[in-house]
Amino acid sequence: MKRIKTDLCVIGGGSGGLSVAAGAVQMGADVVLLEGHKMGGDCLNYGCVPSKALIASAKHAHAMTTGERFGVKPVKPTVDYAKAKGHVAAVIKGIEPHDSVERFEGLGVKVITEFGEFVSPTEVQAGDTIIEARRFVISTGSAPFVPPIPGLDKVPYFTNENIFDLMEQPKHLLVVGGGPIGLELAQAHVRLGSKVTVIEGFKALGRDDPEMAAIALKRLRAEGVEIVEDALASKITGKEGAISIETKDGPTYKGTHLLMAVGRKPNVEKLNLEAANIEPTKGGIKVDASMKTTNRKVYAIGDVAAGLQFTHVAGYHAGVIIKSALFGLPSKAKNDHIPWATYIDPEMAQVGLTEAQAKEKHGDKLTVVRFEYAENDRARAQLETDGLIKVMVVKGRPIGASIVGAQAGELIQTWALALANKMKMSQIAAMVAPYPTLGEVNKRAAGAYFTPSLFDNPKLKKFVRFVQRF
Repeated sequence: MKRIKTDLCVIGGGSGGLSVAAGAVQMGADVVLLEGHKMGGDCLNYGCVPSKALIASAKHAHAMTTGERFGVKPVKPTVDYAKAKGHVAAVIKGIEPHDSVERFEGLGVKVITEFGEFVSPTEVQAGDTIIEARRFVISTGSAPFVPPIPGLDKVPYFTNENIFDLMEQPKHLLVVGGGPIGLELAQAHVRLGSKVTVIEGFKALGRDDPEMAAIALKRLRAEGVEIVEDALASKITGKEGAISIETKDGPTYKGTHLLMAVGRKPNVEKLNLEAANIEPTKGGIKVDASMKTTNRKVYAIGDVAAGLQFTHVAGYHAGVIIKSALFGLPSKAKNDHIPWATYIDPEMAQVGLTEAQAKEKHGDKLTVVRFEYAENDRARAQLETDGLIKVMVVKGRPIGASIVGAQAGELIQTWALALANKMKMSQIAAMVAPYPTLGEVNKRAAGAYFTPSLFDNPKLKKFVRFVQRF
């Protein structure tokens, strides 16, 4: 058995772990990185990157069928599903070198391609090597959660970890789960020519603002995505090419392929947390605001840290703990400025509190300002008027923003900046946006906050009339 002593041992080569390893080694720390599967983690191989590549292919197919309003004769696209998946694979391959073992070894990181397992509070075993480190970072991410639905274990199904390997186009894709992953892939497959039925046990996009979700779901249904809500899958039967899903107190749905997209579970099974005196939780690993576990020498970040499960959150956590682990400085993570987006069309994005959350927390102190995409000239030119922005404001400062519409994931960044830096609505309103751009909706929403005080103020009008006498 070989032994290594190091400053920092990072367990997991996904987004967060790679960010920690790269940052720490370039600042002078000795770093060991353990990855027993694929460098780049879920985001590169099974999540963000492949899904957005497939969505891009689907967008091109959809554009060919929707040109009538622009004076372009629609045509039915000839979709080569295998080539669309080839595009997905090519995008992954193009990014892989950035996350590769070779790159990180070139930076000076000791990379061991084995899973890590704690054998004591200060030691981890990876293959035939024991690593003793001053600090550990657990960044093992999450995996698809597959519920114990009767019959599912006897039926072939896909998750986001293998759907991108499917080269034969599904004739009728059944999707269990109406969250972001399920709906992104549902819309992509409909646009590529598949029939799709989404079966959701509660409400589709149930974690989002209901008003915003309704706008998005209306578009998906109009495009042909069948979305069935309040339909708990109670039994699944069939074989490859012929799958049936029975719902509790409801009908049976039939299709050719099955995608399970009901949520995520933290990757903690192989860590042997008990040996390190690390307390788990239902959602992953218990951490404090500094991302430390119950073993003060061990941090947990990203999906495994029982919080928001987004790649950019893992990257943010990496920055938080580098300050603490390398420099011994106090550093705490917070979530109130973290944005996220769902890449259906129209896109949905959120940062800070939703309207319901803000009302519950601030009551009468809350002001909600709204601006419709239909009032934006660029949206009208592009016929992308199905959209809305809502900004939650308390005492002149935004505390949350919700957007549904074209490029919502881009537009939310203005509000993420505002929340991160405690900016005022007046600072957003003072911005000059180029005309005509979708970005003007942010400025117009900020301006709407001041409309009552400027245009519905009798005293102000009286003063202006007085000045005009001179």
